[in-house]
Parts: sequence; structure tokens; C-alpha cells
Amino acid sequence: MSLKMTQSRRLPALAAACLLSVALPAAPALAKEKTKPAPAASEAVKVDYSVSIPTIDAVDSNVSDTVLSAILSGGIADHADELAGLDASRITVPEIVVSVSSQRGGTSHQSTLTFTDLVLENVVDGVAGSVSLSGTSMESDKATAEFGTISAANFSIAGMLGIYGLVESAPDAGLETIYTDFVAEGGSLDAEDVNCTIGGVSGAEFKARPLKTPFGEMMSLAQAMEDDADDIDPAVMAQLMRIYADIFTAFETSEVTFDGMACAGEDSQGRPMRFEIAGMAMGGMSPGLYPSIAVNGFQIAVEDDGVVGFDNLTIKPADLTGMIATLQSAPDNVDEAWLEANARGLIPAMQGLSFTGLAIDIPDPDVEDARIKADIGGFDLSLGNYFQGIPTDLDISATNIRAILPEDGDESFEQLRALGVTEINAGFRLSAIWDEETSTIDIREASVNDVNLASVSLAGTIANATADLFSLDEHATLRASMEMAVKALNLNVIDRGLSDIIIAQVAAEQGADPAAMRPIFAGLAQGTVIGMLAGAADAAKMGEAVNAFVAGKAKILEIGITAKTDPGLGMMDFMEAEENPASLLEKVNITAVSK
Repeated sequence: MSLKMTQSRRLPALAAACLLSVALPAAPALAKEKTKPAPAASEAVKVDYSVSIPTIDAVDSNVSDTVLSAILSGGIADHADELAGLDASRITVPEIVVSVSSQRGGTSHQSTLTFTDLVLENVVDGVAGSVSLSGTSMESDKATAEFGTISAANFSIAGMLGIYGLVESAPDAGLETIYTDFVAEGGSLDAEDVNCTIGGVSGAEFKARPLKTPFGEMMSLAQAMEDDADDIDPAVMAQLMRIYADIFTAFETSEVTFDGMACAGEDSQGRPMRFEIAGMAMGGMSPGLYPSIAVNGFQIAVEDDGVVGFDNLTIKPADLTGMIATLQSAPDNVDEAWLEANARGLIPAMQGLSFTGLAIDIPDPDVEDARIKADIGGFDLSLGNYFQGIPTDLDISATNIRAILPEDGDESFEQLRALGVTEINAGFRLSAIWDEETSTIDIREASVNDVNLASVSLAGTIANATADLFSLDEHATLRASMEMAVKALNLNVIDRGLSDIIIAQVAAEQGADPAAMRPIFAGLAQGTVIGMLAGAADAAKMGEAVNAFVAGKAKILEIGITAKTDPGLGMMDFMEAEENPASLLEKVNITAVSK
């Protein structure tokens, strides 16, 4: 069977052709009698479309010429059942040409989009054994583009139509394969100020199930919200929430990879610039789980200006099950009071993000002829154990933060420069977890460090940390925070060279030998500690540990503080200590060890 057809001003024909490729989801939005018509174009802009499909060759098709013509003309909804049951040995569309012209005032623009060799083979009961498009090209007065082959296997036209409610599906229909082995070759884009090479995309499998709300009804609801955005009908809001809950459980994918892209051109000031992404990967999506997204080898550089880049950026997965449950629990009318009461339940349980190899070299906007140069070897934010929409397991850290200290900076930078330190290689970590059963917060680590100077790390236990800390009631949260108590703290200090720098600086100022100065400082530190802890059982031992650390005989100093009574040191204890610091000594046990 062969059909020749040319349609003017019929963009739905293009959508119908795309339906037969893997880009099917866009088509139902243009189906007849399923959505509200698009608003008329502004009178100031005149746009004309022309879609030409010279030939369609269908072999052993069970759908007539008339129906195929109607489908390709945009009548998908009217003939969805025939399309869902399509049988054919082979359907070939050698060329689809879309011409678009626009005119505004005295300015006009022309563009042409050409799809080449759309082929479906071994189509049985609405499932094509394979589908391919050999190429896509675009030409306009501003840019040109060329893209290679797009192909997939086991493409279920019937399944895709079922997703959008254009054909009937079983009420309890589960996930089914929509296509497998998706591969899209890359291409190129050339414009006046930029040229890009774009890599390919691939994915092993895409599954879906029919949505509970027909696509046309979704569009009508969205239009209703747009028409009255300042006063949304509570019933419409409730419907949309249930639709979102349905969508978040309706799809499943394998990992999808993108081979990256590279662009070269000029910035707004005419300077050569380049933009690169080595590759991207999106993890598998499943009902209730939003996938991870990883970007590799990112860099943007402007000649004679600056460079920013990173080796990897990963946005970790997000658990949507709690958010979905909240959406599903929405009443028939969702008002501001319900949204306020359930706001935390609408927050997805994000697992965090990380990046490696961040490098920055850009002009300092505040200092002429100065630059901001910094590198961060790695950064990680991990979140877990969400309770009332708040992560109760937190771990944030960074390593190898390298930077040159600015000459004109804050006081801490000036102090380091005075000691001869001109650059840093630092890191930090904050890690804590709340235990609901024991009502405690375990501070696993709160630390800062420099590879060449020192590290300071604090760990401990906070007691009386009840669930009211996460209450929506601000008064309950305040009361709970005031009832918390410090049960134990452990301080760990490692000297990696900072004391040598300080002693050398002080000795130089006094014209003394650094080796002779150390014992003096160690003795002063020991005496100060013993004096402060007068009466404490382990004051002498702590003084000895501090002496060994300051004298350089030990590089590690560990100090432990434990409350003598449960639950620990509370707010009243610290308020009393503001007037009488020694009052805390009677309430804690202190130990110190130097290594």
C-alpha cells in the first residue's frame, strides 16, 4: 500500500509521525477532542506551518489507507483502537518535511525540519519488533543541525496509547515494556556564535502502566490552574495531587546514558569560550524512586578570563514513597491549611549529592587584577532516616580544599599569613544521627583539618533529644530543644606542624631558640590547666598530657568529658556556669591522654 499526502498548517501530522518513533508521548497532547485547543497566536506574530509526507509505504497492513491518512493528519484519538491493534510487515515513511515561517513586523524567519526514513518492522497487535529513524536535520536562518539514527526494539504502540488513556486498559494493569534497546546517535549544531558536537543517548528498557487519569483531562486541569493561577480551586488542587502520586508510580527505566557534548563559540564580549560535558548517566527509575543523575567531566572556559570545572557531580536518588503517601491522602478539597499542615510530607527524601575535582580560576570581582583560585578534591552530602520530612542522619564532608590565602582578607587569614602560611589544604566533616528509641543524638564527628597544620575533631552524645524536636508545633520544638542535655564529649587534636610554625614565629620575635622555647610553653600550659581544674580528680594527669602535647613529645591529644549524672548537662547547668565556670567541674569526669 502506498499513500501520498501533503498537508498545510497541520502540525498534528508531525506529532503523529513522531508517535511512530520513540518520541510518542508528545502526540496525544495534539489529539482531536482530547485537549483544549491552543490559544490563538498573537496578532503581532504570524506563524505558518507546512507538513509534507510525500510517500507512505505499508506492507501487509491491517489498517486502511484512509485510516493511516487520518492518523498521520492528527486524528490519533479518533483511531486509537485501530492503531493499538496495528499489524504490518513493514511501514516506511521515506521523508517528513516540516516548514515553519514566522513574521513579525518587517522581520521574517524560515526553518525546515526533515525526518528521514521512519521505519517500523514486524508490527503485531500494536507492537513493533523494531522502529528506527535514520536521520533528522534542521535548517534555519540562524542555525543548522544534523542528528544520526534513532532506534528501538519491541516498541509497544498500544502500551503507549494506554498510558495516556487513549485506549482501554485493565483496571489493575501493571508495568509493561514500552520499548527496549533505545539508541540515539549524536549529531551537531552550528549557529552564528556557537558550534556543538552532541553525543548519543542509550537506554536498555522503558516500562510503564496506564495512568489513572486520561491525558486530556490532565491538560484540562492544568489549563484551569493557569486560567486562574491566583485563586486555584481546592478541588482542582486535590485532583492534581492525586495525578502526581499516580505519575510517580507509573514508570520504570533502566540506566540511561548520554555520551556528552562539546561546544565552542564566543561570549557576549566576543571572547572565545568552550563548554564541555564528558558524559552523563541517569540511574534506573522505579515506582517511588527518583534516580541518581551523574555528570562527568564538566568544564566551561573563557579565554583570558577564567575556568570552572569538576570531574564528577552526582545527585543521589530520592525516595518518593513518603511524598506519594501524602499526595494520596489529600482530601477532596486541598486548601492552604491542609498544605501548611502537610508541607513536610511533600518533601522528597533526597539522599544528597557529591562532587569531585572542583577547580575554580576566575577574576576576583572585588579586587582589580586579583583572581580567585580554589580546588576541592571531594565533597559529599549524605541524608537519611527522614522523620517528619527532616533527615535525622546527616553526614557532610569535604576534602582537599586547596586555596591561596588572600592578602587582604579577614582576621583569621591575616593571622595565618603572619605565621608564614600562604595556602591551605583543608577539609571538614559533620556527621550526626538521631536515635528515636533512646532519644539521643550521636555526634559521630564534627571536625576541621589541614593536611599540613592540624586537625580538631569533636564527638559526643546529646541526651533527651525527643521526637518533639521535629514537631510542627514551634512551641513543642522549643521546649524539646531546651530539655536536651550533653551526656559526653570527646575532643581529639592532632598536630601536623602548626605548633612548630607558632613556636618558630614566637622564638624569632624574641630572638630565642625554638627548641628552648617549647619546654617553657609546655610548663606554662600544664600549670594553667592544673590551676583551672583545681580540685578535679584527674587534674594532674590532664596537665601532664597537655605538657607532652605542647612540648612536641606527643602529636595527639585526646580529652574526654562525661556527665556524672543522667541525663547530662542541661541548659540550667550552662547558665550557672556563665557566672561560675568552676561549677561544671563538680558535675563531670574529665580524662586526657597524649600519644
